[in-house]
Amino acid sequence: MNKLYKYQCSKEVNPTMDSTTPEEIPKFELTNDELVETDVFAGLELSASSDIDVPPNLIDQVIGQEHAVEVIRKAAVQRRHVMMIGTPGTGKSMLAKAMAELLPKEELQDILVYPNAEDNNNPIIRTVPASRGKQIVTAHKMEARKKIQMRSTLIMLLIFGIIGYAIITYQWLMGIIAAAFIFMALKYSTPREETMVPKLLISHDPNTPAPFVDATGSHAGALLGDVRHDPFQSGGLETPSHDRVEGGAIHRAHGGVLFIDEINTLTPHSQQNLLTALQEGAFPITGQSERSSGAMVRTEPVPCRFVMIAAGNLDAIQGMHPALRSRIRGYGYEVYMRDTMEDTPENRKKFLRFIAQEVKNDGKIPHFDRSAMLEVLREARRRSNRKGHLTLKLRDMGGLIRVAGDLARQEGAEFTTAKHVLAAKSASRSIEDQISDEYIRRSRDYDITVVEGTRVGRVNGLAVMGTDSGSVLPVMAEVTPSQGANGTVIATGMLKEIAKESITNVSALIKKFTGKDIRNMDIHVQFIGTYGGVEGDSASVTVATAVISAIENIPVRQDVAMTGSLSVRGDVLPIGGVTYKIEAAAKAGIKRVIIPRSNLDDVLIEDRYRAMVEVVPVDHIEEVLQNALVPENRAGFLSKLRKMAVNPTTGLFDPNVGRSLV
Repeated sequence: MNKLYKYQCSKEVNPTMDSTTPEEIPKFELTNDELVETDVFAGLELSASSDIDVPPNLIDQVIGQEHAVEVIRKAAVQRRHVMMIGTPGTGKSMLAKAMAELLPKEELQDILVYPNAEDNNNPIIRTVPASRGKQIVTAHKMEARKKIQMRSTLIMLLIFGIIGYAIITYQWLMGIIAAAFIFMALKYSTPREETMVPKLLISHDPNTPAPFVDATGSHAGALLGDVRHDPFQSGGLETPSHDRVEGGAIHRAHGGVLFIDEINTLTPHSQQNLLTALQEGAFPITGQSERSSGAMVRTEPVPCRFVMIAAGNLDAIQGMHPALRSRIRGYGYEVYMRDTMEDTPENRKKFLRFIAQEVKNDGKIPHFDRSAMLEVLREARRRSNRKGHLTLKLRDMGGLIRVAGDLARQEGAEFTTAKHVLAAKSASRSIEDQISDEYIRRSRDYDITVVEGTRVGRVNGLAVMGTDSGSVLPVMAEVTPSQGANGTVIATGMLKEIAKESITNVSALIKKFTGKDIRNMDIHVQFIGTYGGVEGDSASVTVATAVISAIENIPVRQDVAMTGSLSVRGDVLPIGGVTYKIEAAAKAGIKRVIIPRSNLDDVLIEDRYRAMVEVVPVDHIEEVLQNALVPENRAGFLSKLRKMAVNPTTGLFDPNVGRSLV
């Protein structure tokens, strides 16, 4: 893989030069790690995505999740349950649908509900082979129709007989009354034949794959079945109990796959009942509303032998019923879904096939030419946020493909080109990205974000919004005499647990790098504009720089932004979303960005930002301070840092930091 940067050594620089001098900070000019056609299309005779064969089976269309595919194949044969955990959009629902295609359709059954002559509130359940249910119900309806016709004929003959006799005997009034009385008596006293017709609860076509039922977000009635309320409960107008029974998702999935994403959102009661259904393979249907007449009805156990695929993010594990998860682990598999795959020639070919699949599945957008496919691959690289990888958040990539195709279709183009893909990147920006741009504009208008000059105790940090957008996060620090026996560190800005812990770790370094006793100080740290809260430890470097600046009263360059986690020994550790953070800094007008050196190869910023920002990779907090602080006596400042270096024997401290790659 080509290097993602080109290092340019500056000429000999005087160490005592003021840090505001542009030449002092070394420049890492990011170069294009271009994908060329020879890398992607080598050995492939492709002019467009229409030349790529799309596998007919869903399981063969899955890319980048080889382990998950293997598990799904095994689970389908053995009828095991599966729990898939991973980032949204990585193919969990697609794998669940693919599993339904693998299950045998010969075992599918129809489920019928019959009236119970002995107990109307306890309908009878019967199963028959697939497609037989419709035949049975049709036969019962025809038989009921014949009986109704015979009864109607007899009633009419009897009425005509009574009326005829009344005419002969000149008893007109009595004849009409007698005819009406007999009609009403026979009409409402004899049982209605239609009430004896069974209801087809679950129906399957033997020529279609096993059912796939998505029960994500279902309430109890939709998941477990329900009995409709009957407003007419007497007087011959009531609806038979068996006819009011409605099957739930667990019953519709009988013989197939029940898919539940974000399973932790189900209520504990629903999860408990779901566990019962898994264990028993059958679950009776009753009314879910206690105030409904359906609550009095309870069917016999209804078959629901399904394979359950539970899915969710990492937090889904904590929200699951322990017994339910134990059931899946004990009788199935757990799979972690990857969100990236290695950028190899073989995987690139798979990604090209994914483009062809999306075009085919959409059915309305034109195919992609070679330039468009190449641009989609570049974007897959960028969105991976990892060196040498392609993103597997394929739902988002599919959205980009469809928007690009819509633009091409709007123009009446024969093929979707790179021009359409580039336009789609702007048109399909996420809400977080749009909010970030708007926040940057407003913060500049109201001087919330400062990108010029110097300030004491103020540092431009960088953060990630959502999954694909960065933002500038100003951090301010102030030091005051302690109000109590011991000094404290007070942080504001809706900090979450990991962020709070990072602040505590930073406080352990302050004394080492300032040489001052902080027990008599209260250190106030404020995160500005954090309306959604701060999570993670990527602001550790920013906080440390702001606090040291406040304690030492040394200004900070405002044209510099930074990101990075910080160890208790002062090592700058890698963080996520570095590409989006650098792009946000560029959009805000910041000229230089300090990042962890270990993240340098992860930088895949768009071409339009390359000339707008310089990237300075660092390994230690000393290097951050050298590049961010502007002391009056720079030589003295560097000497002090040299003495306070975390591990001076290793030679890691260099007053000309960043000027040589080691």
